[in-house]
Amino acid sequence: MPTVNSDNTTFDKATPLDNIKEVLLRFAASGYFPASAFIKNQPVKSELPVVHDNIKLEIVTHCWNYARFFVYQLSSLVKYPPTNMQLRFTVFYSEEDVATAKLLQHFQTLSVPNVEWNFQPLPTPLLLRRAIGRNRAAKQTKADWVWFADCDMVFHENCLDTLEQLLKGRQEILLFPDTLLVTPLLTEVDPMISAGKDKTELLEVDKTKFKPRKFDRATGAIQIIHGEVARNCGYCADLAVYQKPKFHWTKTYEDRAVRWLLGTQGVPIALPNLLLIRHAEKGRYKEDSKVSVIRKTIRRIKSALINK
Repeated sequence: MPTVNSDNTTFDKATPLDNIKEVLLRFAASGYFPASAFIKNQPVKSELPVVHDNIKLEIVTHCWNYARFFVYQLSSLVKYPPTNMQLRFTVFYSEEDVATAKLLQHFQTLSVPNVEWNFQPLPTPLLLRRAIGRNRAAKQTKADWVWFADCDMVFHENCLDTLEQLLKGRQEILLFPDTLLVTPLLTEVDPMISAGKDKTELLEVDKTKFKPRKFDRATGAIQIIHGEVARNCGYCADLAVYQKPKFHWTKTYEDRAVRWLLGTQGVPIALPNLLLIRHAEKGRYKEDSKVSVIRKTIRRIKSALINK
């Protein structure tokens, strides 16, 4: 029998049956099955506590081979921290990723008002299943709200202060920023990307590269979940197949499952200066592999269609 941790994770590789279950869950999460059959503590909006002052936010980020982008996110928290809100910044990473470990070691030494660093190493197979770290953070959080983000986002000037104002008195299960400022797909030779390589000093983005893009649901890096919901429901905590490790980074279908389980696409909010650095190279794939080439081609085609 496999050893199952308290958060439902194991070190056992997914079986063919698990892969079939994942496919069926993607089908179910499209709305073909009621989520109530899959979640133990489905949240009720009217029962959620409301916080008016002294708001606590936890931002949860994963980083795997993205240190050259991640330095901009870390820099933004040092340069533009919240002034009236307590922020816990939780990062899951692998010590095999030497560049990210070095970057975090440096930022750990920096004292920033209203910001608590919480850097959590994970064995690589647990890191590569993003739902595992997100579930651990959700279950353990003491925050009023939890923002599940990605390491290529930048919280620029007045972004977090505006969020603090918008969170006051809110009684929602799930929120999401409806507009991000995004770059086109940047290559490794782009000055902004190359500037981040092997650097630990504070860096500033080139804001002229970013253009607004609208979103209509809480997805990927723009899921802001009520803290009580996070503690009670975790992040796909009741879907055991999403708490098993991966030995390569795969597409995160769990994002859709979260919205399905919580029974909402999320409520939009407007935040200024929330930036997303988009890049042609994916740290999750082996460089110059067939998968890498195919994925880069697909991303470029999608980007061209979106930016028409």
